[in-house]
Amino acid sequence: MLASMLNAADAQPLSPALHELYAEAEAAQSTDHAAKPVIGLVAHATEAGNSVADAYVKAVSDAGGVPVILPIVDNLSLLDSLLDTIDALLLTGGCDSLPAYFGEEPNPKIGNIQVARDRMELPLSLFATRRNMPVLGICRGMQLINIALGGTLYQDLATDFPGKSIAHAPKVDLSVGSHSVRLAGGRNELRDILGLKEGTPLMVNSLHHQAVKKAGKGLRVVATAPDGVIEALSGFPEKNIIAVQWHPEQMAAKGNAVMKRLFRFFVTEAALYKRAKAIHMRSVVLDSHNDTPMTFTATTDLSKRGDSQVDLCRMREGLVSTSIMVAYLPQGALTAEAHNKAYRYALDKLDAIKRQTDAYPDKVCYATSAADIRAAKRNGLLSIVPSIENGYAMGTDLSRLDTFRERGVVYITLCHNGDNALCDAAQRSKRTHKGISALGEKAILRMNELGILVDVSHTSEETTRQALRISRKPIIASHSSAKGIYNHPRNLSDEMLKAIADKGGVVQVCLYHGFIAPNRGEADIRKVADHIDHIVKVAGIHAVGVGSDFDGGGGLIGLRGSNDLIRLTVELLRRSYSDDALEALWGGNFLRVMEANGR
Repeated sequence: MLASMLNAADAQPLSPALHELYAEAEAAQSTDHAAKPVIGLVAHATEAGNSVADAYVKAVSDAGGVPVILPIVDNLSLLDSLLDTIDALLLTGGCDSLPAYFGEEPNPKIGNIQVARDRMELPLSLFATRRNMPVLGICRGMQLINIALGGTLYQDLATDFPGKSIAHAPKVDLSVGSHSVRLAGGRNELRDILGLKEGTPLMVNSLHHQAVKKAGKGLRVVATAPDGVIEALSGFPEKNIIAVQWHPEQMAAKGNAVMKRLFRFFVTEAALYKRAKAIHMRSVVLDSHNDTPMTFTATTDLSKRGDSQVDLCRMREGLVSTSIMVAYLPQGALTAEAHNKAYRYALDKLDAIKRQTDAYPDKVCYATSAADIRAAKRNGLLSIVPSIENGYAMGTDLSRLDTFRERGVVYITLCHNGDNALCDAAQRSKRTHKGISALGEKAILRMNELGILVDVSHTSEETTRQALRISRKPIIASHSSAKGIYNHPRNLSDEMLKAIADKGGVVQVCLYHGFIAPNRGEADIRKVADHIDHIVKVAGIHAVGVGSDFDGGGGLIGLRGSNDLIRLTVELLRRSYSDDALEALWGGNFLRVMEANGR
């Protein structure tokens, strides 16, 4: 078609060779080309300029990725823009790194150092991991990602390594294996990726004189050479990182089936990340519960990356559009003085949330309705939504609910740990009211009138059952999980999951490790997905969402802050959730309940 169009536009006919080339290119064009993930290959500086070895390009393209070369740039402000253009980062091999970046003086045997490359790649790697972009490190690339995450290197194996090392740079064709590596037993993602059974030997090529000494934060050793030199690192399930000390691209490019599996895996992960990004970018992605205002001080700047688990930087990195920040109140004495103090504290925290959002009108808005949230999304702004955790803030004065509504409060969690004047709690309860008190019933009905959502996270099952009967509007569980996966008092039974769904409400899965699994080491991103699977099975996709509880105890393996929430989308895509289902889960369901409550 292209050749014929060119001929029609110009009487001069194409040469036979050019006509044949255009025909071949047209035949090779794929209808799903736009869906292929883009893999960024970090360049190596040569006398001729930026380049990468052909084997990287072939290994990536053969696996179904679109390889692009990331040039070495000295303008660090361009790093985010570079990452915006790709779906995965491949850190290539090459020269040594500057020892100062891992806290050492240079060894006399250190090789060529390209400082400009280090200055670009180290922050680029860090920023990619913050975005939870898939990262593959090869040879120097493994050493580089290790340094970026706080690890160290042996600068020269011959002089630094404590034992006697084998030859790690033999003069052998890189398309064949020159020494063996031992893949660690137990859980080993790399072994699974390569399709090898535990104990199966693996031969790899080798071209390096440096090696990882101490693994960086979040990285695990998954392969070693016979001399003990670290040959592979994995970030799973904490981060989507695989790094190897050998050169799999050289072996894959020559048809090595095992090494080709590594690149197919990497490109598949990039495709999932690409799809997750698209879902987050077009949808309202809403975290229904965090306690970040507890961390606010006089110097807090929500626009900058700080020590909290939620800030505007992390929300941007995870493509999270909306965060519901609560004024949290621990349960205290049931006296007039204590109630007044709790009320004033709640107002102070609501004011602090408003000040933080008002300070950055070009980045975030203070949203108090579903319409506000959607408008912010359309306008490229993040949104912060105010709410209250613990009806203790109301004390015994119903008129305070009107004040909370005037401040924009979207929901109130009826209680926290311990009974208050409104209801009994799931934990530390004395069954004071055997569910909901007479005052609590009036409070729920007034909340219905004001459009303040009733939140039953932290309530006893008795309280939850009664709240469902009393409320005239759909209710929420802003940060609860499934008792069917882990039988914890704070989690919801299948009966309650169904009842909340039947009333049109939604259950937002909590990311507090203690509600996800009995042992902290088992509480990871995959177990969170199990809770979501269970709620969907019991109550349907329209009854589930996510309420992280970040900065209030929330956070577990693989989900440490707002920037990590996109990893949960990737995990659910692996489990065959549709785009529509994920759009409902991440915000659609909660917005529906807000609107049903007049918000």
